[in-house]
Amino acid sequence: MPKNKTHSGASKRFKVTGSGKILREKAGKRHNLEKKASKVTRRMTGTVELAEADRPRAKKLLGL
Repeated sequence: MPKNKTHSGASKRFKVTGSGKILREKAGKRHNLEKKASKVTRRMTGTVELAEADRPRAKKLLGL
C-alpha cells in the first residue's frame, strides 16, 4: 500500500507540537486593517490550538 501524501495547503496552515497538539494562526489579519481597531488586530496575533471538532479532519489532511 502506498504512503499517504500530506495535503500541501494544510501543511502550510497547521503546525504540530511535540505533544501532538495542532496549532493554527488566527484569521482576519491579512487586509482591511486600517478600519479595524488596534485592539482587534492585537487580539488576532499569535497561534491558538485547533478546535476539537476540526482536529480529525486536520489530522487526516496532515497524514497523522
